[in-house]
Amino acid sequence: MKKNILIYLIALIFISENTFAQTKTPSAKPRLIITIVVEGMRYDYLYRYWDKFSEGGFKKLISNGFLCKNAEYDYFYTQSASGYATISTGANPSQNGIIGNKWFDRLKNIEMYCVSDETVKPVGQYNDFEQNKVSPSNLLINSFSDELKLATFKQAKVFSVSSKDYAAVIPGGHLADGAFWTDKKTGNWISSSYYTETIPEWVSRFNEKKFTDVYLSKIWETYLPLNEYKESLGDNSSFEKGFMDKYKTFPYNLLSLKAEWGNNEILNYTPFGNTYTKDFAISAILNNFLGKDNICDYLNISYTANANIAKLFGIRSIELEDAYIRLDRDLQHFINFIEDYVGTENSIIILTSDKGDADSPEFLESIHMPSGYFKDANAEYLIGSYTRSIYKSNDIIQKFDANTIYLDRNKIEDLKLDLNEIQERIARFAVNFKGISNVLTSFDLESRNYSEGILKKVQNSYQQKRSGDLMLVYQAGILAQSNPELTTGYRNYTHVPLILYGWKIKTAENIATISITDLAPTLSEYLNISPPNASTGKIIENTLK
Repeated sequence: MKKNILIYLIALIFISENTFAQTKTPSAKPRLIITIVVEGMRYDYLYRYWDKFSEGGFKKLISNGFLCKNAEYDYFYTQSASGYATISTGANPSQNGIIGNKWFDRLKNIEMYCVSDETVKPVGQYNDFEQNKVSPSNLLINSFSDELKLATFKQAKVFSVSSKDYAAVIPGGHLADGAFWTDKKTGNWISSSYYTETIPEWVSRFNEKKFTDVYLSKIWETYLPLNEYKESLGDNSSFEKGFMDKYKTFPYNLLSLKAEWGNNEILNYTPFGNTYTKDFAISAILNNFLGKDNICDYLNISYTANANIAKLFGIRSIELEDAYIRLDRDLQHFINFIEDYVGTENSIIILTSDKGDADSPEFLESIHMPSGYFKDANAEYLIGSYTRSIYKSNDIIQKFDANTIYLDRNKIEDLKLDLNEIQERIARFAVNFKGISNVLTSFDLESRNYSEGILKKVQNSYQQKRSGDLMLVYQAGILAQSNPELTTGYRNYTHVPLILYGWKIKTAENIATISITDLAPTLSEYLNISPPNASTGKIIENTLK
């Protein structure tokens, strides 16, 4: 096996561009479907950095694929895990149950992580036992990959890889052959006993190569001369946090930063974290022979480094621009590999994102744009004081979670109070707070059918068992002061790239509004299999030649 892989790698170096350009007859059905999810990628990044991209990465997908120019998420609370679940299931959080990266479990009175599972254990060389106990058990419905496994009597091979656990676990669905993510301290690829009792030998061999040490021995310098980064603010912008809140200018000595950071997690705050994920994805394809028979296989690859870089440096930083330039070259290498190993005519590559991103309130306020932080701690105090003055009890509010209020329903029942009346009172009070545009109660969301606009998006985010009693709708540009990562359903965050490339995919642009829920049923249609069992999406029309 090692010899075969070595022969392939040597051959790839000498394959000419003309070889890739040759037209071949597509297989009856695709043999390999790959979703590439770039965390935090706004649609406009495709054109903001266009002149810096190579001909073989983003440009190739767009120039030879089907570009959905107005693809968007149709729910309001746009957290990363919710995006992965929507891509995978063709359903919004109201159906798939992944209402955020975390949510409050009112019965257990604890915060629930989206993929936490106390019944499993981590597998591989890990550092934190409790942190790595994860599985897809919190995903309430089937995914596209689940239906693919069922339709092929589990003969289809399904794998999912990402540096983050939820970004690997959720897209893999319930029936994946393997989901792998990186341990924060060691940087090793690990998994869960949900999938396997021991780490596969090919993963162990990959970990033994210590690629993390190779990448973290680098100096991160700009790929192009610094003065060519015209699409970004200057290096060392005042709106950047930087590494450890102090290192904000190129070049970055990654070995020194690792020593101060304390572990290998810092790799995924650099562009080389994407390269590391790409290398592992290729290893997964080679070692599991994905796409090498007539039964369609599925691979999800989630690139998370760019979203992490944006958190540290902002969306107009040279660091983020450089990360996209480098990711483009990683995509070029990966696409070339797929074209040689499986063939464009036998595979489909989908590129999209879990959600978009926005400028920091500090930057927007500096240029006199409406923005700011909602002071949710102050709001919690005021609402608590308000309810105490009316109901003479300190225990009405069970949990205030930035944009969601959970009421203690057991306490309310014991006091023989009317839940709907309490919700309405709080909603009328809280809607007057600065930064709030609407407050919706669970009664509103369960009894009414909003057909369009922001209220419809809030309803698509609401899941009766897991969501709170009151949903706070911030004004556009406003973020929660306690947790700015709780992003909202305005265009900045919902509009993402969606490109389909390969197999019989048409070269075209579609300007119609397309929901991300449409992707899973469209892929199911290509394979003549059932769409995910709770999918609400429609078939994207006219994508095939």
